Amino acid sequence: MQLLSKNILGALLILMLLAFLYSSFAGTFKEVQEISLSELVRKINSGEVSKITVQDSDLKVVLKNNTELKSKKENEAALSETLKNYGVSEESLSQVAIEVQNPSGALYWMGALLPFLLPFLLIVAFFWLTARQVQRANVQAFTFGQSRARVIYPNNAKERVMFKDVAGAKEAKEELMEIVDFLKSPKKFIDIGARIPKGVLLMGAPGTGKTLMAKAVAGEAGVPFFHMSASEFVEMFVGVGASRVRDLFKMAKKAAPSIIFVDEIDAVGRHRGAGLGGGHDEREQTLNQILVELDGFETNESVIVMAATNRPDVLDPALLRPGRFDRRVVLDLPDIADREEILKIHSKKKPLAQDVDLRRIAERTPGFSGADLANLVNEAAIVAAGGSRKQVGQMDLINSIEKVLLGPERKSHVLSEKEKKILAYHEAGHALTAAAMPETDPVHKISIISRGRAAGFTLKLPTEDRHLYSKTHFLSELAVSLGGYASELVAFGELTTGASDDLKKATDLARALVTKYGMSEKIGPLAFGGHEAYVFLGKDFSSERDYSETWATLIDKEVTRLMQNALKRSKEILTRHKHALDALAQKLIKDETVERDEFAKFVRQYGVA
Repeated sequence: MQLLSKNILGALLILMLLAFLYSSFAGTFKEVQEISLSELVRKINSGEVSKITVQDSDLKVVLKNNTELKSKKENEAALSETLKNYGVSEESLSQVAIEVQNPSGALYWMGALLPFLLPFLLIVAFFWLTARQVQRANVQAFTFGQSRARVIYPNNAKERVMFKDVAGAKEAKEELMEIVDFLKSPKKFIDIGARIPKGVLLMGAPGTGKTLMAKAVAGEAGVPFFHMSASEFVEMFVGVGASRVRDLFKMAKKAAPSIIFVDEIDAVGRHRGAGLGGGHDEREQTLNQILVELDGFETNESVIVMAATNRPDVLDPALLRPGRFDRRVVLDLPDIADREEILKIHSKKKPLAQDVDLRRIAERTPGFSGADLANLVNEAAIVAAGGSRKQVGQMDLINSIEKVLLGPERKSHVLSEKEKKILAYHEAGHALTAAAMPETDPVHKISIISRGRAAGFTLKLPTEDRHLYSKTHFLSELAVSLGGYASELVAFGELTTGASDDLKKATDLARALVTKYGMSEKIGPLAFGGHEAYVFLGKDFSSERDYSETWATLIDKEVTRLMQNALKRSKEILTRHKHALDALAQKLIKDETVERDEFAKFVRQYGVA
């Protein structure tokens, strides 16, 4: 029905166009006056006519003053005979130039037949277009089960990625070099009886470069790269996903040696029979077909299947057994040296100012993934361009860190004097508690300028990458989290809603100390709540409680004790350094922002540390 309406609309548009063209051309022709034959005779006798053109029975008359007229003669008789019969003298007729034009056969027949043929041709064209649309729809129906993979060929220099374009992940590159070597020269592995893994699973947090690393393997090996997201397999029709899997593997085998890359494989590779959210027939059929295709490879087939996920815990065990995705490569968040290299790569095409120190930026971005760092450099370039600067400066990069972490400045969010004072004391409480507590990260910036959803913030960043954290560090962090809460109590004797987010984070940390890290003396080395069911609606939907009511009461008491002790320590620090708290709050009210070096000088001056 939709195709038919489109064709009717097209036909109407064509008719309207033809009508417009006809009216346009018709309007350009001059309107010629028609005279009777007797009037023509009179004008000839009076010597006014200079030329007569004869076309069948039509007469085109041109007067001596260049005026054009038209008339008609008798069909059977010649013009001269007709004029003589009407009384034109021989002398008058000899002064008129007479030209006879016989129309060609083609023009004659076209003029005769076109009024009848044109509607017929329009109808034929309409039905032909309709048939083409129907045929195209039928072809699409037949190709519905074909693979929609995007292919990057080795000679595509624009999209090809090499290992040098991927900073960091040294261990992952070393692991994947075996795959590259196999694709380049498989014979030496086959001759010795070695079996290269059929499947390679790339695991890591979002933004760590899993897709980029897979492209780099194909680029280094110089083989075609078939890229498809797992969600593109699954359709509303059962069997389409399995058909696309078969077609994808068939294409890759024809182009061997090659690499198949399935992004976000957890979309189809989740546990089968998981109950809620796990019974989708189409998804399970697609997964089964992937398993069958992985088992169907011959030893000499140089096709490597790579997949990426940030949720390896939800994958079906059948995917991970030896002979399928038996090689697992973990891509961690980059450390400080890797972050510096990633920043260098992403800033290659951006003009940097002389004052830019990428090492300092790397120090201020712990926990950033490669995608976060790319976004940071891009945001800095946008800020520089917005300020009509030709180069990206250090402050552009530093401001972009805060923008990526917290969001843009909310300049329209104007605080009253009272709210500004409360916010200044709140952030000053966080900063001074962090300066006084042991094993805390140094404060890099304090600000009461709203960013994103935060009215203000205290930015603490570690001086080096950490992998292990002590109990002392966590207890100090608890006290720092409650520093704003304690500061409001010390300065005003009353609380506001500004500490709600701090309380949530502090409570989560205290509960993790008790139930996850075994850092409670009363609970001891026990972990609770670790058995969670990861289903379609989320892991918290059916998290399993694996402890009794007695333990639950004890856990709650321990969490409360840790929170109360942290608040007590924070209040003691701020009460002892009340003069420093007042001075820092006033400075924030005045300047709105205090940077790292300025705060370090302030701490030494008031003897807080």
